[in-house]
Amino acid sequence: MEHVTVSEEPSAALMYHVERPVFNEGYIDSELLHRKKRTSKSVQRRIAEHLRCSSEKAKSVVFGFLPILTWLPSYQLKEYLFGDIVSGISTGVMQLPQGLAYAMLAAVPPVFGLYSSFYPVLLYTFFGTSKHISIGTFAVISLMIGGVAVREAPDSMFAVNGTNASQVVDFEARDARRVEVVVALTTLVGIIQLVLGLLRFGFLAIYLTEPLVRGFTTAAAVHVSVSQVKYLLGVHTARFNGPLSVVYSLDAVFRNIASTNVVTLIIGLVCMVFLYIIKDLNERFKKKLPIPIPGEIIVVIVSTGVSYGMVMSENYGVEVVGKIPTGLLPPKIPDFSVFPNLFPDAFAISVVGFSIAISLAKTFALKHGYSVDGNQELIALGLCNFMSSFFHTFVVTASMSRSLVQESTGGHTEIAGLLASILVLLVVVAIGFVFQPLPTTVLAAIIMVNLLGMFKQLKDIPALWRTSKIELAIWLVSFFASVLLGLDYGLVVAMGFAILTVIYRTQCPKNALLGQIPDTELYFDVDEYEEAEECSGIKIFQSNTSIYFANSDLYVSALKAKTGIDPAKLLAGRKSQLKYAKRDNGAKKAVNHCSSVKKNAVVLLDVELGVTHEVVAGPMKQMDHVYTNGQMNENHTESESEEDFFLQRLTPIHTIILDFTPVNFIDSVGAKTIKSVIKEFATVDVKVVLAGCSRTLLSELRTLKFFCEPVTPDLIFPTIHDAVLHCKRSRDIPVCPEVK
Repeated sequence: MEHVTVSEEPSAALMYHVERPVFNEGYIDSELLHRKKRTSKSVQRRIAEHLRCSSEKAKSVVFGFLPILTWLPSYQLKEYLFGDIVSGISTGVMQLPQGLAYAMLAAVPPVFGLYSSFYPVLLYTFFGTSKHISIGTFAVISLMIGGVAVREAPDSMFAVNGTNASQVVDFEARDARRVEVVVALTTLVGIIQLVLGLLRFGFLAIYLTEPLVRGFTTAAAVHVSVSQVKYLLGVHTARFNGPLSVVYSLDAVFRNIASTNVVTLIIGLVCMVFLYIIKDLNERFKKKLPIPIPGEIIVVIVSTGVSYGMVMSENYGVEVVGKIPTGLLPPKIPDFSVFPNLFPDAFAISVVGFSIAISLAKTFALKHGYSVDGNQELIALGLCNFMSSFFHTFVVTASMSRSLVQESTGGHTEIAGLLASILVLLVVVAIGFVFQPLPTTVLAAIIMVNLLGMFKQLKDIPALWRTSKIELAIWLVSFFASVLLGLDYGLVVAMGFAILTVIYRTQCPKNALLGQIPDTELYFDVDEYEEAEECSGIKIFQSNTSIYFANSDLYVSALKAKTGIDPAKLLAGRKSQLKYAKRDNGAKKAVNHCSSVKKNAVVLLDVELGVTHEVVAGPMKQMDHVYTNGQMNENHTESESEEDFFLQRLTPIHTIILDFTPVNFIDSVGAKTIKSVIKEFATVDVKVVLAGCSRTLLSELRTLKFFCEPVTPDLIFPTIHDAVLHCKRSRDIPVCPEVK
């Protein structure tokens, strides 16, 4: 064992000394470790314990389902109330124009965006666990909803003949049907999210990796921008959905660009420039400004006043929001008959919406030092969407821009969101009609300026190029698939590709031969580190992957390639050697054992590469040493037969150590493969042992009946160093320098 003298200098590194026997799994399992005695519970008992009710369990369930009961009683009025009021007003002021604008993306009248900015936000106050995210309308989700609404209720379904025999669209009937479809979709999304939350499926978001989500949302920004160009120009085109919808939309806009309304375009561009300047000022002086400048509400109020005063709708043909009913609509049961057609879209929207919300929630929770429950967040979103759908809302999730405002303006709890929803309610009940003259180009400008943050995600491309090519591929596939195929098909393609990259990583792991760092028990890649020295007669193989049906054959191929030992080729070489040995023995007998020169051809075996080289018609020097399992025997005598001599020449490697430290799991195919490797290498007198298996992996191997002849637990070692010392002792040869 190694003994190291500790330096007396104050700056000396902390040292430790360990002296113990070399362990193998047989000794550890029988002598060193003893499992705790556990009484197994019957299924009936487990069910009874799970269903048993107690006051503590009931309290835990209620508090978990209604998180407001945990924080509201301890709400600190003096410390939190002012910040929550300022934050709630600031967020509510943003909710109003964004609700109106994102309703256009959802293909429903703008007032339904205001409904969606009130009911879900109110409900999240009671059921949500995040203190800082702002629930409500969001561009990506609204666009996905609009695609479904247009598909299920296209303009062609509501075409009627005009007075001049030209075909026109009954917009009132179309909008009413689209609202029914969107409400039904929202109900279904809420049911899916609620069921997934109750089944503890909050982990689903992990399958939407960050590069995938960022590529997807950037593609959604492209779709949203393209869809708003017609409102910015004031041209009338059909709304397209599905693959290549971006191309068709741009083509339709350019075909009708001659009919651009100049006044509409000027209003939109002026609003965009103003909003961009305000956003830039808010970003530059966010530390000096007590609250962000509410550029969006300023634009809405001013443009509404100008439009009303100049009667732009009639005098200049500027398209406006139109009728906004005052007050709230009575609840209505959704149309369940359309559920079968909406289920695939509802599932995609529910997963994307939850992924966006939980990622924002975890970001703010980490920043402010509290925790969020993924399953409860899924339940909260499900309840918000399901219950609100009876009041004519569409699907909501967390908004990045509003969440940042809510957090930066001093919001401490969900009270800020509650106050924002009350502000929206006051507008809907009292002054909703005021926004009827609002030009739709202003809403388009608000949407497009708010997308600038998403387009900044294009900076991910050079960053990922420098850090991870695979994640860059996920980002690009997610982006281009979503842009070209649509958000629904693009998401499926992106998720499928992300899963394929996981398989690719297991198919192409890094394989290495390890060597010892002198005077330590550490082993590293000999190709990367100069200090790592291979052990004489021993190969230590490491593959950075688990072993299962998809890569077990690749694991074996890599093992043979790295170690340079292929038992099949060695055995073939042995047969060839024996053939020539017998022929040479016959020739020697014919000349009365006097010839000192071998005749014709001799086969030499390259022991490292496992291939044979034939040297023809040449004399061969007498060999004065041979390998016997890694040992060198000098001057073999004439009494040794040629057959014995060639058998000793197979390989100088006597042991292969498989480092299983990176192996997380193994299946039945992998276990059979490792067992066949042990048997195959034994045919050429090479012993294969395993090192670094976790207890979980060992348990799996026992379950798979791995330990049966010729494989025993004595072939398993807790560390590579244990295995090396054991092999050195069993062979009694110098294995590695400085190993004692």
